[in-house]
Amino acid sequence: MIEAVLPRAVAAAEHFADTPDSGLFPAERALMAGVGAGRRREFTTVRHCARLALRELGVAPAPLLPDAGGAPRWPAGTVGSMTHCRGYRAAVAAPHTAVRALGIDAEPNRPLRDGVLASVARAEEREDQLALLRLDAAVHWDRLLFCAKEAAFKAWYPEGARPGLARPRSLHDIHVTLRPATPGDRPDRGTFQARVLPGRPETARFPGRWLATEDFLLTAVAVPAVPPRCL
Repeated sequence: MIEAVLPRAVAAAEHFADTPDSGLFPAERALMAGVGAGRRREFTTVRHCARLALRELGVAPAPLLPDAGGAPRWPAGTVGSMTHCRGYRAAVAAPHTAVRALGIDAEPNRPLRDGVLASVARAEEREDQLALLRLDAAVHWDRLLFCAKEAAFKAWYPEGARPGLARPRSLHDIHVTLRPATPGDRPDRGTFQARVLPGRPETARFPGRWLATEDFLLTAVAVPAVPPRCL
């Protein structure tokens, strides 16, 4: 399912049920000591997915431990991203020579709780929501907006979290334009453009793709290592 929103250079793996924790490395098991069973299963399964994706790239299994900000550290020469929500876990990876930044997110295709959209969407994004709902009410666009912002932040984080660069204070600091399917394309998928606002140059934009199924919303940002030349 996740492959539908990824370029060919990106390897992916996904699961709809959890795997046993026998595949964890000792450092990963130590990190999960005392953690609740549900969180441990998420941690285990999403790392199983990550190692499957890395195996496609020829990368040997290794511990995937979080950095100081909580984001997973990927093996040298690779970039990647993980996501999990109820009933779904996935991870993606790519060579750094092909993809500079990756971010994925999965959410249930359900509306956000009352009042949450105001904490997620900027004023212009809330206006866009009304137009999108009139276009296709089967997609919960409020949740999709949240999902796209999460993917954009994950793609931004490895470079944007460097000392001296401002980081988003909230999801209001990430601007996303959702684009529905164009005529002739499948109606369950589209694209989006994201921009992290504070401390970032105007050219630092994050292109993304989205997919909506009956149960899930998936978003992916994949920034090419070498931007395509404008003709």
